[in-house]
Parts: sequence; C-alpha cells; structure tokens
Amino acid sequence: MHSPSCNHGQETAHHSQGDAGDRFDPVCGMQVESDSPFHERHDGQTYRFCSSKCLESFRLSPQQFTHPPQGRHEQQEVPATEAAAEYTCPMHPQVRQPGPGNCPICGMALEPVIPELEEQENPELKDFSRRFWWTLPLTLIVTTLAMAGHSVQLFHGTTQNWVELALATPVTLWGGRVFFVRGIDSIRRGSPNMWTLIGLGTSAAYLYSLAATLVPQWFPAAFFQDGRIGVYYEAAAVIISLTLLGQMLELKARSQTSAAIKALLGLAPATARRIKADGEEEDIPLGHVHRGDHLRVRPGEKVPVDGTVLEGESAVDESMLTGEPVPVTKRSGDALIGATMNTHGSLVMEAQKVGADTMLSQIVQMVARAQRSKVPMQRMADAVAGYFVVTVVLVAIATFFGWGLFGPQSGWVFGLINAVSVLIIACPCALGLATPMSVMVSTGKAAASGVLFRDAGAIENLRKIDTLIVDKTGTLTEGRPVFHSAEATGAFDPGEVLRLAASLDQGSEHPLGHAIVEHARSQDLPLAKPETFESGSGIGVRGRVDGHQLQLGNTALLEDAGVDIAPLRARAEQLRLQGISIVYLAVDGRLAGLLAVSDPIKPTSRLAVANLQREGVRVIMATGDGLTTAKAVASELGIEEVHGEVKPQDKEQLVAELQADGRRTAMAGDGINDAPALARADVGIAMGTGTDVAMSSAQVTLVKGDLMGILRARSLSVATVRNMRQNLAFAFLYNAMGIPLAAGLLYPLTGHLLSPMIAALAMSVSSASVVFNALRLRQVRID
Repeated sequence: MHSPSCNHGQETAHHSQGDAGDRFDPVCGMQVESDSPFHERHDGQTYRFCSSKCLESFRLSPQQFTHPPQGRHEQQEVPATEAAAEYTCPMHPQVRQPGPGNCPICGMALEPVIPELEEQENPELKDFSRRFWWTLPLTLIVTTLAMAGHSVQLFHGTTQNWVELALATPVTLWGGRVFFVRGIDSIRRGSPNMWTLIGLGTSAAYLYSLAATLVPQWFPAAFFQDGRIGVYYEAAAVIISLTLLGQMLELKARSQTSAAIKALLGLAPATARRIKADGEEEDIPLGHVHRGDHLRVRPGEKVPVDGTVLEGESAVDESMLTGEPVPVTKRSGDALIGATMNTHGSLVMEAQKVGADTMLSQIVQMVARAQRSKVPMQRMADAVAGYFVVTVVLVAIATFFGWGLFGPQSGWVFGLINAVSVLIIACPCALGLATPMSVMVSTGKAAASGVLFRDAGAIENLRKIDTLIVDKTGTLTEGRPVFHSAEATGAFDPGEVLRLAASLDQGSEHPLGHAIVEHARSQDLPLAKPETFESGSGIGVRGRVDGHQLQLGNTALLEDAGVDIAPLRARAEQLRLQGISIVYLAVDGRLAGLLAVSDPIKPTSRLAVANLQREGVRVIMATGDGLTTAKAVASELGIEEVHGEVKPQDKEQLVAELQADGRRTAMAGDGINDAPALARADVGIAMGTGTDVAMSSAQVTLVKGDLMGILRARSLSVATVRNMRQNLAFAFLYNAMGIPLAAGLLYPLTGHLLSPMIAALAMSVSSASVVFNALRLRQVRID
C-alpha cells in the first residue's frame, strides 16, 4: 500500500516517452493508453498519466520523474527491499536499524519489525541448518570415538587424540564460528551475553584438548591416564551441534509469533477494479489506488481500501477486522473498511483512505508497535540479566579453582569440565525471551479478536482494573443518534429552532450534532453558514448565525451563559425519563427551544456491563448528557453510579479522585471530550468507531466499538500475565537448579558430574521451551 503521491516503488518509474509506442506513467509506472486525457509536454516530450493525481505530482517536480537518480529503476522494481525494511531485536525492542544484523546488546539476530507477507526462509535459520547438518556426522563420529574408542582400542596411545582433533576442528571452528564472532563482539562492546558464555565454554574445552594433544609434556602427571591426557573434543563438538539445533528450533518457533501480522497483511486484496472517467473498468495493483478513485467491488470480492459507498447495496462481512460475525448491510453513504468481504451485491465506492492511512494498515502498525514494547514485568528480568553473565563467569572461575584446590587427585580436570558445564548451561536467552514472546503472541491474538493494544504495559495492567468509567454516547449507545423532535418557546417556532441549530452544528463532530444536521437537510431547510464557531469542550457549541449569537448544548453550557431554561425544564425532564437526550438552543442570550435526540443502546452493552460487574469491576457512567437521561440509560443497563452533564475536565478529575482512593481505573470512551480522561486512566479504552483523538489517547482500541471487547481483552490479559510468569519462573528455576548442578555441588551425594554435553542440551531446550510455551496463548479461549 502506498500514499496518494503515487510514488509507488513497484514498477519501473521512468520510461522515455514520445508520441508513439508503449507509454508509461512516469510517476507510478503504470501503462497508460495513448488517448489518456492526462498528459503534459515537457522538454519536447509528451508524458501521459493514469490519473490527475499523478499529473499533479509531475507538474510539481517534473525533474524528479524525467531524470531519476542512478539505479532508481532497479530499486523501484522491488516493493520493499531488505535494506529498506526496519529490523529490531525481539529481546531489546529499542534496538532499530534499517537492515538485518545482530543485536549489539544480546547478539541475537535482528528480525523485521513488520514481517513480509510472502514466507521467505530466514537467512540465519538457513545458515545454522547448513552448519548443523554438515558437521553433525563429524560430531557423531568424534562422540562415538571418545565414548567407545578406548575400550575397543581402535588407536594406539595418543593417536586417538590426533584423530579426535581432526574430526572436531571443522565442527568447532567452522560450525561454531558464528558463536565465537558474536562472543568476541559482546566482549568488545562491553555487553556480555549468551554468546559470551558459549564462546568461553567451547573455547576452554577445545583449547585445553588442543594443548593436551600438541604439548602433553606441559601437564603434570596427575593429568595422565593410560599413558595419555584425556581430551574433550567431543564436548566442544557436541556443544556446538546442540547449540545450533537449539537455535534452529527457537528460530522456527519465533517465526510463528509473527503469524498474526502476516494474517492481517494477507487480508488485503492484491488488486482493485477502478472505474475510469469514461466508464470503462480496469484491474490495477492495490498500490495504484488514489484518494477519490471510484472502485467497483463485485460479489465475493474484498473491499480494496477504506471509503464510502456511492452506488449499490450489499451485506459486507467485517468479521476479519471487527470480530462481528453477522454481515453488515451497506448502502449509499455508508462507510466501507478495506479488506472486508463483500458478500452478494455489487458496490461502487469512492476511495478515501489508501496506503498507510487505511484501518488495516493502522492495525498492523499498532500490533507491531505493541509486540515490540516491554511490559513492566520485564524490568525485573532485564535487571537480573544485566548482571547474569558476569555472575556466571565468576561462578565458573570459582568452580574451576574450587575443584582444583580442594578436589580429589584429578580435581583440576574436574574443575575444567564443571566450569565449562556452568558456562554452557546458564542461558540468559531464556530469561530475555520470557516476556517478549508472550507479548508478541497475545497482541496478535487480540488483534484477530478486534482488540488492539497500543503497548505491552496495557496487557499487564488491564487485568488489575477494578473500576471502569464509561461514556454514554457511542460507547454504551450506538453513537448514531436519531432526531426525535424540536420544541420552541417565545417568539420562535420549532422549524426555526431546528434550522438555527443545524446551521451552527454543521461544524460540530458530535453525534448529536450530526443527527440534527441530517434531519434538517432531509426537511430541505435552508441552512446558513456559521459566521463564527466555537466548541464548548464537550458540553455544546457557540457561534454566530444570521447575525444572531447562538449557544447550543446542555444545561451546563446555558447556565454558564446565564440563560434561564426554566420554561422548558419540565418538558426536558419528561423526555429524559425516556432516555432521550436534550440539547437547548439560546439565541442572543434568550432560550429559544430544545431539540430531542434519541440514541439506542448497543445490544451487547447490557451483557458486557453485567459480566464486568460479575468479575468484580465497578462500572460508572460519566457523560456530558443530562443527568436524567443518563440515569434512564444506566437503569436499563444496571449501572448504579451515574455522573451527568460532566465536562471533559470533570471526567479527568473523576479518574484522578478514584486513583487517589486506590482504585485501578479504566476509562472507555469514543469522543474528543473523553481524551483527557482516557490519557489519565491507568488503562484508556477507545471505541474504534470513535474519533482519532480518542484512539490516540488510549492504550486499548476496540475495533468494533463493543464493550464485550473489554471482557475479551481482560481474559487475554490474565492469560498473558500467567504465561509470562510461567516463562520467568521456568527461566529462574532452570538457572537456579542448573548452575549448582553443573558446578558439581551434588557430587558428594551422587558421585556424578554433569557432562558439558548434557548442559548444552539443557541450554538449547530452555530457550525453545519458553517460546513454545508462549505459543500456547494462541489456543486460549477469550470469547
């Protein structure tokens, strides 16, 4: 998907054009008919364009498209080159760079922030697999020889050491080269990590064995047995092979954590059917769709981009983005979401949001951002990991000297083997992956259910919420109010009240204002253009129309303006008892009338409120609407605590007061007036059907705008935190048990030491097990 500038980067961007032969749009690269109405003469050549948008881009900067930089052709034939993609570390999301590489902190291979839709083989996985399979036969041979060679006496004296050297050297120096490079980098950068430990462990085993083979005379007599010094080439080789195997398992498992984003990317159709100015239709790549284009969506096709229905009627399945299983009927004027499925009717739509502006692209970006953020729980793991490697190295040194100085006759040999085991079994990778993997899987699953987390902190905090403050209009109700009636007082009549109110409300974004304006237009009332307009911060609007100063809003707005509403107070209360919202109109400081607007309650609101209350969540309604209307709606929903006619600052103050009382608060709303409270709350929850301001202020967005999404999000929050705790507990327990065991502390009781090869197997399995445990979140039921 691309921006309307049409600088698509998908096809050859410039072709020399004359007046004959094939012609291509120099801006987007599309082939253009010779009779295209969009053309421009420049430097003696005629350039033709697919649309007016490309023509405008060319006129702004013709030099850019007639003399492209060297190499532009080759670069633009690839939609997204590897070099252009942004890469990050799964353990350290703050690390970002424009291409692949290794993390400077942990040494782990970086991966794309947003994975490519087309499944491509991971280059690191390919390299590890090649090294593993080519060296595995040598590892098996040297291990068999080390275990059984002496008993069957295949070789005489020190000859076996030389044979093992020849077999183990390719495995260690070629198969494990990548580990040594990363280990050296970690030391040079002053950031010891997993590769530091593996490099030290395998180097110690290999170099000791190499010295014992080349200069055995340097070793004291205690090191000799059966006329030769025991070597540990097989330990170095097996450690390398098992580490390669473990990395392969981990990389394959990690690739599954991005399945949700790939699934979202796969929702978008590859092409769109554009209707040209002459009425002809053509299929074009999705990236060539511009704002304002007219597109046809045939039965069974996906809606290509976000837009509005111009002609036709059909039921559109939006479940892939909103989770709503029932198709929604779309008619002229209704909004369409890109990537949703048209079921049976044919639609003509106008493209309004394309490229990165579509809802699908925004969801992908939000999921990717949440997946790469850190949960508060990870701070503890990060703090431990910061000292972990240094501590392990110190433990390994203490193990070596402890066995050498205080152990049995062969204590120095035991000390070396145990020190290697300590270095190998310790795995900071499992600790570092414990929470990021859970976050990646859970955010992907949430997106598939219509819940978008802006950051990982919201996942951890949502389960702690004990108080939910909800707005009424657009959150508990449909947010699509319907005009009910207009009543006048004094010298005004209902029609004039409606006309003046609708004229002023033309500049309002509030749903009640939209209902008033639409009804006035349906009555063919002559609306005037407001001379001035000012929003009343969620309680109404002010402005000047036809030379009159107007105030249009709730009781609080008119009281602030000193307007007496007593003549219509009783009638307003009657309507409010029916759950109907009231908007007063004052003209030149005098009450002119009221307008009544009804807004039906969402079908799922009652069930959502009941379930939240059953889970121990205190639900509070806070709305700018009248208190009587708010209480009528709250009574239907079973909400006992209601705050009516509140200003945006009052909502924020309510959140602050609840927090001061020790309550964990969430705020759910959809309007600009909800933004301060959404930002103040411990977790802000925005309706995806609301305003962009509300969504940018919240940590959680419910795509469908349904409070049932909060229940799904809470269930997933509980499951995710439980999964993270399992991973962290495993990582800590694994190291707490593994390191002492590798150091030989149980030797006096059992008489056995932990082989470095077993330590390598345990290390490899630990990281993979953390990832596989995180993947279990995909099976959690959150409905």
